[in-house]
Amino acid sequence: MEIKPIGPSVRKGTAPNPRSFPNPYAVGMALGVVLFLAVFITGGGLGASGALQNVWAWFERLIAPYHVDTNIYLVKYAGGEASPLSETIVALGIGVVIGGFISGLFGRRVYTEIVKGPAISPKTRLLFAVIGGILVGYGARFARGCTSSQGLSGSALLSVGSWAFMMAFFAGAFAVSPFVKKLWND
Repeated sequence: MEIKPIGPSVRKGTAPNPRSFPNPYAVGMALGVVLFLAVFITGGGLGASGALQNVWAWFERLIAPYHVDTNIYLVKYAGGEASPLSETIVALGIGVVIGGFISGLFGRRVYTEIVKGPAISPKTRLLFAVIGGILVGYGARFARGCTSSQGLSGSALLSVGSWAFMMAFFAGAFAVSPFVKKLWND
């Protein structure tokens, strides 16, 4: 199975002969087992925004400890003697990054690439990616979890809020897609 990026791309150091993707049903079942083990072992599910928030609170505590200790939102992450890096979600986040890199190595997919449509420059594509990432990051904190924690962990636990979040997330994506589709097509 040949892997082709969507639209033209800018590549440096393209991986030679990437392997085909594994069976999605097998991967889905493995993800279910990992989710079960995460809940069983740590008492929490999968997600990324919580790990990033803890790391951010740790950095902020290095720079402005008084601000962290007096901020209602930050004090629960890094206030007083609390160590935000000792939370299990941080270890899970580090594991996701390391595991993703190892998976990319085994799949021969480790290379730099900017996937973009013909109507957009690489700089604009990167700018949109950064702006989108910031908006999704803020949205994840407002929603009390990222798409991973809401979609996987919350939905698996039959959380009504998580199901509402996922429906709103996909509805928003479908509503915005006609406006950005022209950037990906000729």
